[in-house]
Amino acid sequence: METLIAAPVSLTQGAVEEVKRLMHEIDFDKRNLLRVGVKGGGCSGMTYVLGFDIPTEKDDHFEIASIPCIMERSHGIYLMGMEV
Repeated sequence: METLIAAPVSLTQGAVEEVKRLMHEIDFDKRNLLRVGVKGGGCSGMTYVLGFDIPTEKDDHFEIASIPCIMERSHGIYLMGMEV
């Protein structure tokens, strides 16, 4: 069961337009949602991840400007308040 949370990140208007363009122009699989996340970046800290992916049971669901998004729950602490 998915639970919608408040969006931990925000997107600039340009980012919203580009994501929506990609969703309409590519052969987009409707099961894919916009994944926002982080991965270890070694000495320089975290690397931020943005791409389309299929949700898992570890994900929280949220929307930004009518764009369905997912984020692994454990990544929330690193993403809260960020703007892309």
